[in-house]
Amino acid sequence: MLTFPRSLHRALHFDPDGRHLRATAVTTATVLGTYGWALLVEHLAGLHTDSLVQAVVVASALGRVQRAFDRTDRIVACLVLPCAAAGGTELSTLIRQHPDLGDAVFVVGMAAAVAVRRFGTRATRAGTLVVLPLVAVLVVPAGVVTTDGHARTGWAALTALVAVLWGTVLMWAAHRTGVLPRPPAAWVVRAPAPARPGLSPSTRMALQMATALTAAFVAGRTLWPDHWAWVVLSAYLVCSGARSRGDVLVKGAWRTLGAAAGTLAGGALSGTFGPHSDTAVVLIFAVLAVATWLRELSYAYWAACVTAVLCLLYDWFGQDPGSLLRTRLAGIAVGALIGLAASWLVLPIRTAAVARARTAAALAGLGELLEADWHDVRAVRRARARFAHRVDQLGLAVAPLRVLAALPAPGPHRPSPALQAWSALQGCAGPADELTDAVSAAPADLAGDPEVTGRRTRAAAHALAVRRAIGRRPQPPDGPPADAPDTVRAPAAPGPAVRTALDALTALDTRLDALALLYPPPHAPSAATAAAS
Repeated sequence: MLTFPRSLHRALHFDPDGRHLRATAVTTATVLGTYGWALLVEHLAGLHTDSLVQAVVVASALGRVQRAFDRTDRIVACLVLPCAAAGGTELSTLIRQHPDLGDAVFVVGMAAAVAVRRFGTRATRAGTLVVLPLVAVLVVPAGVVTTDGHARTGWAALTALVAVLWGTVLMWAAHRTGVLPRPPAAWVVRAPAPARPGLSPSTRMALQMATALTAAFVAGRTLWPDHWAWVVLSAYLVCSGARSRGDVLVKGAWRTLGAAAGTLAGGALSGTFGPHSDTAVVLIFAVLAVATWLRELSYAYWAACVTAVLCLLYDWFGQDPGSLLRTRLAGIAVGALIGLAASWLVLPIRTAAVARARTAAALAGLGELLEADWHDVRAVRRARARFAHRVDQLGLAVAPLRVLAALPAPGPHRPSPALQAWSALQGCAGPADELTDAVSAAPADLAGDPEVTGRRTRAAAHALAVRRAIGRRPQPPDGPPADAPDTVRAPAAPGPAVRTALDALTALDTRLDALALLYPPPHAPSAATAAAS
């Protein structure tokens, strides 16, 4: 019988319901509509092609990040993105006329956009919008004639506003017709407050970004004065959005390998279409669409496709990407190494620490579900949604560990505790769904049932004990909360909702046992010792 490797099987089935493909279609429509508007503005206002490049870069990234936007985020985007586009346009002029000052402003802007993440989800999304036009500054090929004067600044802001409005219309239609699911509400994605003092992860990431970009500017302008942007762009892409050292390591490897493959593919096509070829433009948009779709499978595909797009863009401008093959590959490698070094040496964020924090956050969500007022079905469903979201966030944190675990290594294989914890919490998803459905069907019966109450109390205490162990906090001197005894049930047979709830609570308790083995509690003083001290 014909068999396929697991990686190939996953590649062929990573989007079985076509959700990512439908989202890609909406993103592509956003890009094409914005590109059409930019073409009209270029013709009427007498702008140059750099305005088209900026519009496509901004719309392409916006089409992807807007999937998580709610109504408030879109209002913020209407204010932030036009201002950021205007600032990016002026910054490109500043870099061209005063390179040192422009480089410094670029670094400060990028670092600030990362630092604001400490203020919550909305600030994080606003910071992402600020970054988009700054990335466009790095994409325009060197030597391309740009539009002088401040008139293009206003047009850039207007084009960014059109991109937001057009994307909003498309997403509204996709949600109304069921093409795409609605994004999680703000109360679902709100992260729990950090439990430990000190520098926040966002502040650490901002300092890492500033260090990496500063080193990339110095290296790029020293080694390749005409193509310094390749080093800076590579360093930014490796550092941006990296959650931990492991994430940076894997992302840097995918960035280098994917970009190398895209450079080779683009170099092989160099000279095929010629300057200002319409066929090259069509191919650019087609490859961008493939990149957006395959990004959900692996960052390597995204890096390869985007690098191939840049090669086609250089070819469209009449520059031979084949002759710059070695320079581009060297610039990409140097930038990736700079980003990797900054993330590993400047206030590094350990992958295990991120996984522990997100495991504790997921357990807090499970505790909310168990401790909620079961007469309030809406509160129970909200707690279930928060728990599911936090398990997904844990999955993102341990993604690099899954990649590293798949690599061949000498000696016996030792499974990562973080991966085992993620697997155990994933196993809680089914029982949590069953429990939520049971509460929704008969809230009064479950809230008043003594046996359900006993098992619920025991599971909640168990989850709290594991959270304390993850945070390396000892149990109270008298030990963990005592298990609530199962109350003897009356002879009457329980209803289906009660039976479902009891089975779900038992399954949850079993999964919590597995987590307790992964995170044993630290030594706690006895009651006598605590009293004596």
